[in-house]
Amino acid sequence: MIVWKKPVAAALLLTLAACAQPAPPVTQAAVVDPYAAAGGGALYQGDLAGGTLGAEATAQYFNDTVGNTVLFAANQTALTAEARGILARQAQWLNTHTNFNAVVQGHAEETGTREYNLALGARRASAVQEYLIAQGVGTDRIRTLSFGKERPRAVCSDEGCYAQNRRVVTVVSATGAGS
Repeated sequence: MIVWKKPVAAALLLTLAACAQPAPPVTQAAVVDPYAAAGGGALYQGDLAGGTLGAEATAQYFNDTVGNTVLFAANQTALTAEARGILARQAQWLNTHTNFNAVVQGHAEETGTREYNLALGARRASAVQEYLIAQGVGTDRIRTLSFGKERPRAVCSDEGCYAQNRRVVTVVSATGAGS
C-alpha cells in the first residue's frame, strides 16, 4: 500500500503547483519631491542659525568659502599673515553662527618621529585655538586634536607634499542650539 502513496502525493503537489497564480508584477511609483519647486527641499531643525536661513549657515559653506585650513612652515607653529586672515574669517563666522562648535585638528609632515609630530600637531592646533579665542570665540566651543603625521593630505616624499601636510584643519559641526 505504501508504494502507491508516493506517486499520488507527487501528483497532488504538481496539481497544486500548476494552479498557483503568478505574483503580480511590482511597479514602482514615481517619487515626487513636493519641495523641489521651492528650490531647496525640506527645512530641518539646525538649518536656522542666528535667526537666518541661508547657505552661509552650513559646514560646507564654512569649508568652501570661509576656509577651513591654515598651513605652517616646517617645524613651526607661528601663524603666517595668510593664516591669520583665514582665521579671522573663521572667527567671524563662528561668532555669527553660535550654534556651531569647532574641532581644531593639528597635522604634521612625515619627517620626524610619531611622538614629535603628534606634539607639533598639538602645538599648531593650540596656536589656532588661541587665535580664535582672542577673536571672541568662546573657549567652550573649541577643542583641539592632533593627528601628527597619521592623516596626510598628500602622500609622497617631497616638499610639495610636506607643505600640504603641515596644516591645521578647523572642523565645524552644529550643536542644535544657538541664538
